[in-house]
Amino acid sequence: MTTKEVANRLVELCREGKIQDAGKELYSENIISIEPDFAPVPRAEGLKAVVEKGNRFAAMIEATHGSSISDPVVAGKSFSLGWNLDATMKGRGRVNLEEICVYQVENGKIVMEQFFY
Repeated sequence: MTTKEVANRLVELCREGKIQDAGKELYSENIISIEPDFAPVPRAEGLKAVVEKGNRFAAMIEATHGSSISDPVVAGKSFSLGWNLDATMKGRGRVNLEEICVYQVENGKIVMEQFFY
């Protein structure tokens, strides 16, 4: 898949709520995931660790009230998305999370993701 095809497929699956499916289908076995330093897991390396990080985040959500994902902006082997999530988080109450997600693609798979919020 091209970078544009990977980007569009990621957006499609995430908009359908199939975030774990997106990881299984689109992530490289050697993916690196980077969050800000203050995040509970600021860096995860390898598909298993990235999936576990995602599962930890999903377990923190009590209820989702709304979510929106922008269309991807593609440049070369990279693309970015805007992602907003309105959710009630365990122990934190209702929050509105806004982030920019940046991805790098090689050989039709996502090899790096980085989140800015």
